[in-house]
Amino acid sequence: MSKLIVEGEHRLNGVVHIHGAKNSALPILAATFLAGEVCEIENCPLLSDVHAAIKILEHLGCRIEREGHTVRVDASQAGGYEVPDTLMREMRSSIVFLGAIAARTGRAQLSFPGGCELGPRPIDLHLAVLRQLGLCIDEEGGKLLCRVRGRLVGCPISLSFPSVGATENILLAAATARGTTTIFNAAREPEIVDLCNFLIACGAHIRGAGEGTIIIEGVDRLHGCHHRVIPDRIETATYMGAAAITGGSLLLKEVCPEHVQALIPVFEETGCQVTAWRGELLVNAPGRLRRIRTVRTLPYPGFPTDAQALIMALSSVAEGTSVFIETIFESRYKHVCELMRMGAHIKVEGRVAVVEGVSTLCGAPVECTDLRGGAALVLAGLAAQGITEITQLQHIERGYEAMAETLAGVGAHIVLQSGYGADT
Repeated sequence: MSKLIVEGEHRLNGVVHIHGAKNSALPILAATFLAGEVCEIENCPLLSDVHAAIKILEHLGCRIEREGHTVRVDASQAGGYEVPDTLMREMRSSIVFLGAIAARTGRAQLSFPGGCELGPRPIDLHLAVLRQLGLCIDEEGGKLLCRVRGRLVGCPISLSFPSVGATENILLAAATARGTTTIFNAAREPEIVDLCNFLIACGAHIRGAGEGTIIIEGVDRLHGCHHRVIPDRIETATYMGAAAITGGSLLLKEVCPEHVQALIPVFEETGCQVTAWRGELLVNAPGRLRRIRTVRTLPYPGFPTDAQALIMALSSVAEGTSVFIETIFESRYKHVCELMRMGAHIKVEGRVAVVEGVSTLCGAPVECTDLRGGAALVLAGLAAQGITEITQLQHIERGYEAMAETLAGVGAHIVLQSGYGADT
């Protein structure tokens, strides 16, 4: 079993290059199937979730070529409509393939998705909006049996919550639907804008990306294109956190500072100095972090739920008491018990967590509970006295490319140890 071994209390200094955004790459890869021609995707991160998406495309009949961070998808001969349970279970966002498959083939057969367990993340909203566009969906034996009578038809759709996944599925399904689709209360995340830009490059007619209302005028067909995935804002937040929790200084390159605007005031409240330039972000941290009065997760452009665990790790060694209110997911405090193994003082009641900062954490054996919770444990290990051993690394591998190597390159004492040896 692989594990990360982290020796804490080493100040980080240097330069980190941010990879492409996982949460952009996955829906864009799904959209390449809808395009039906050759698409070349640059800045695509080397992650297990991306590999799972590529396997789904191959199962559907696409030809894939990968060279480094560039993926070439030839969907011209692809005609599959069924995704087996084994592939669907590999990642939570696999449901985004439903809109693309149904729109191109007129039918789809999928099971329910897998991935991190963050409590209920029902796909009912996805199914409801696709039904509004004319997709007939039957649930049978844990599978979704879907078909279209003729062609999907555009219509006004009002989302009860600005769901990223539901917005993505509507965009994919409506791009080639007959007529106009208007999404009210659409998700505004940068990853939504990136998907829209990709679809527009493929010939889609979309207005309002990044706003609460998005208008899609359906076209008869899409074509191939070349596209570069935006930088990962949560990876950016993670390495900002690594600098902060070690009292270090990191220059992050190939970033979009505007995508982490909600995070910058939080880091400044801890005493960090954050300086942004075009494509770069510099974080200088004090010797001891200050508390953060309140962190409330919200849909973009609010504080991202994916950064909640990361900032909690910082708060666990900050001077004073911080309060977290999680409004997006019901079960996103699973990392708390593992942080407490390391000496953190945290009390959780429902969606509220109160963190009383301690002077230092102590290294301990801990397990990743989910993707971002795993990253939070790495940050905690960087600050802790002694050795922290982190297992269940498959969660981290879903969203971070070469994390141990990146941290070691800026001064961390960290080793990735497999069952057959060790790599720094």
